Amino acid sequence: MVDRVVVHIGLPKTGTSYLQTIIWSNRDELRRRGLVVPGVERRDHLWSSRTVREDPAQDRAPEHHRGAWERVLAELAASEGTGLISHEFFAAASRKQAQAMVAALAPAQVHVVVTAREPLGLFAASWQESLKNGATTPMADYAREESRSSTAIWNWRSLDLRLVLKRWTTAVPPERTHVLVLDPSAPREDVWHRFAQEVGFDAAGIDLSGSFPNTSMGVVEAETLRRLNSRLDGFRSALDRGVFIRSYLADQRLVPRGGERFWPEDDQIADCRRRGDRAVEYLASGDFNISGDLENLRVPADLAPRRRPASVRDEEVAEVALDLSARLLEDVRGLRRERRETDPRPRRGWRARARTLLARDR
Repeated sequence: MVDRVVVHIGLPKTGTSYLQTIIWSNRDELRRRGLVVPGVERRDHLWSSRTVREDPAQDRAPEHHRGAWERVLAELAASEGTGLISHEFFAAASRKQAQAMVAALAPAQVHVVVTAREPLGLFAASWQESLKNGATTPMADYAREESRSSTAIWNWRSLDLRLVLKRWTTAVPPERTHVLVLDPSAPREDVWHRFAQEVGFDAAGIDLSGSFPNTSMGVVEAETLRRLNSRLDGFRSALDRGVFIRSYLADQRLVPRGGERFWPEDDQIADCRRRGDRAVEYLASGDFNISGDLENLRVPADLAPRRRPASVRDEEVAEVALDLSARLLEDVRGLRRERRETDPRPRRGWRARARTLLARDR
């Protein structure tokens, strides 16, 4: 059994995808350095979080998904050194669920690492991420309450640093809780090197070339996706959301457009500012291991003016939708050409196929 397990619980939208990409692409090298990343694939940590958080959807999931947590535990039990589990959805776990997870990892000593950033940027980024996962909630209505459910990811339950720490410190004491505060002025690699220091492994020479930033959409692009999600009734499975909405539609087609950055409504900004101040006070009063400047958890007093999503006009959405339609048509044409090149079998002409489709519509 490993003698120590580090659980990286997020928060969501704090460089977690960047860190996890590096971790999994260098998994073999990290094991040689004494760091065990358990599981068959990266999603094992996602599926494990669903088991730990008692997500009802896990009961209906394929057996391979349901067995992820047992695979993780088995590999840690058969290994030596330090184990590392990383997924941001662990942040939503309840007190009892966090305690049960720590008990399942015994006799290994458990440490928690929390990556954190100021709440306003986190709030805006998390709303976008919810859209990439098929949500339709307008920004003005987003995260207005603190959910009591451990399945609520895009909510202050998993975004408010103080609330997350208050639950998790009932399972892991502050002296074994490491809070890594992101520095917005530092180069991207800074979070990786500080993460390695908190986990306790040598990061020298680790290949970072496969890492990538999780880029944001502009305000019009985000609002277009939100409206489009309401019409995608046949795209409700996790696979559909991940492959078609998030990866293809959002990351590959809308993100590259760029666009204007945005803020939420004024009262939401004020709420973010209060949450940042409370997090700083809470951390300063405890025995947490803190990497970085706590002041970076506060929302800046002076904010550059930005648009609100509610200001997006119908004609702006229509323009993005038309461009998107043109790109989709190009993609369909490209797939058709690729299929014809890889499959030499003769096919019916397009006129015959069109007549068949028209006959079906009558």
